[in-house]
Amino acid sequence: MPAAATPPPAEHPPNPPDSTSHTEEAEADAVGTPSRTGPVGMVSWGTGTLVGVFTGLLYGGAKEANANVSKDAEVMLKMGSTTDKREQYRLMRDAMEKRFIRVAKGSLVGGARLGMFTATFFGIQNLLIENRGVHDVFNIVGAGSATAAAFGLILPGSPMWRARNVLVGSALGAGICFPLGWVQLKLAEKANLEIENSKSPSDLAKEQGNQSRVGAAIDRLEGSLRK
Repeated sequence: MPAAATPPPAEHPPNPPDSTSHTEEAEADAVGTPSRTGPVGMVSWGTGTLVGVFTGLLYGGAKEANANVSKDAEVMLKMGSTTDKREQYRLMRDAMEKRFIRVAKGSLVGGARLGMFTATFFGIQNLLIENRGVHDVFNIVGAGSATAAAFGLILPGSPMWRARNVLVGSALGAGICFPLGWVQLKLAEKANLEIENSKSPSDLAKEQGNQSRVGAAIDRLEGSLRK
């Protein structure tokens, strides 16, 4: 008697596509992600560097422009000593060209110097904040002392003169940055406190609700990914 043929295994219907992840992603995108804010009083490295560069440009240009006042007086005396219109025009044109070159050079040098200083300062400060996990006045003092010492080291001179510049720069940087850093942190804390106090209860409730919705959406998304 022939053996009975075994029935083929039952085919399971394909699982419906998991639409929860798409729904959660859409919900998370609709609500938005919570903003990541740094510690109180922390300045972005890029923002600080740009401010330093533009400040150096303005300071260097203004310094060179003020230094050209005496030279402009000399040009006016030379123009008064001759009655030739062509000679007067040539003297004026040469003076304006030289003045423009000096002002542009002073602006570029000032922007580069102050930009390097601020970039080094805020870079060291942010590095200390990340390593220590807290932003206080000691981060500002350490960044100011290290930056002043580094710039004192690259100044021209003998090794003894550079060592002296490093010690003096380190002490001056720490002494200047301590009160300024303390004032900056206190003003930042006061400003944040006033901002929090100025918010209405409806704004606070809405912000808490948005954060809770975002947290719930993230939790559901993580749970679906673990499955």
